[in-house]
Amino acid sequence: MPKEQLRYDRMVETALRGVVRDALTEVAERGLPGNHHFYLTFRTGFPGVEIPAYLAAQYPNEMTIVLQFQYYGLEVTDDHFEVTLSFNNVHERLVIPFAAITTFADPSVNFALQFQPLAAAESAEVSTMPPRPATDRDEEKAEEKPAAEEPKRGEVVALDAFRKK
Repeated sequence: MPKEQLRYDRMVETALRGVVRDALTEVAERGLPGNHHFYLTFRTGFPGVEIPAYLAAQYPNEMTIVLQFQYYGLEVTDDHFEVTLSFNNVHERLVIPFAAITTFADPSVNFALQFQPLAAAESAEVSTMPPRPATDRDEEKAEEKPAAEEPKRGEVVALDAFRKK
């Protein structure tokens, strides 16, 4: 009977995709600070990617987009982001799952992440990324809708007790 191994490589990939999600969430809420700008490369044929047919034909494997000056309506969810960009003066809405991203870079601070391409089956694991931390904006939305009481999912344990001094 083969022994199951912990897949640390997948855990790290999921955590780093969370960094991309968190960076995009910050930008969606506050805009790009200073000289920050993002290059995002993604697999165009990945399940869940929604781009216009002419872009899919032009970029059948991978496409790189830049979020810097002219992007509109950036929305971030736990498993994907949506943004409107201009292509030849035509605004197009793109939907990109985080699992489709192969490279994320912010050249203004010399920061880049490169991801191993995921198979469609593995993307389900990425879609179960831990949810992003709640923001003031989330709390405002929650106040607008009456919330049903959610079941308790466990308790928070402080890790300080386990750290070596």
